[in-house]
Amino acid sequence: MTDHPSQKEWLGLGEAAQYLGIHPVTLRRWADAGDINYMLTVGRHRRFAITELKRFAEERLRLMPLPRTEQLWADSAAAHTQEVIQSHRQSAWMQAYSDSDRQQSRELGRRLMAIVLQYISSDENSEILLEEARAIGEQYAHSAIEHGLAITDVLEATMSFRDAMFEAAILVPEVAHTAPKNNARLLKKINTLLNTVQLAVASVYDRQTK
Repeated sequence: MTDHPSQKEWLGLGEAAQYLGIHPVTLRRWADAGDINYMLTVGRHRRFAITELKRFAEERLRLMPLPRTEQLWADSAAAHTQEVIQSHRQSAWMQAYSDSDRQQSRELGRRLMAIVLQYISSDENSEILLEEARAIGEQYAHSAIEHGLAITDVLEATMSFRDAMFEAAILVPEVAHTAPKNNARLLKKINTLLNTVQLAVASVYDRQTK
């Protein structure tokens, strides 16, 4: 274990939390519980390896236990999202990014999907999850601004993602034969979380104009 981590390979608590799209309090809790590895510098500051953060994000999504309805939605949502990406390759919000930038955007999208899945699967930690979704929205907005995208371009991208989530949810009752009230709950929770993301994007752009 080294006490002098490279700035390119290790992130502090705040940066690591932003990378994962979560609140720093959540990351600190996971680290204290031993769910994610970290190191301490001589000054007793936590440092998280980027490789460990990537592994953790992938494992968190892959191992998340889901009820049947939510699992069906997740599978359908993933397929719909891929269709959206393919059909919008010529859009401004796709063309503005390089291949490496798109990879980072995909990782951000996977983290958002993991948060959506947690949010619709349980009523626990709802406020923390909404805070994590807000952080992802802000991170995406800052990246979009750096790439010269207008807010209309970013909202088009987020609305396309929202459409994919809703189309997947609408199809769930046909496959899972769920009660209408259950699907209404699913749609409401998806809407609440994605509203949080879009408002976070708008607030970042709003601050840029003041």
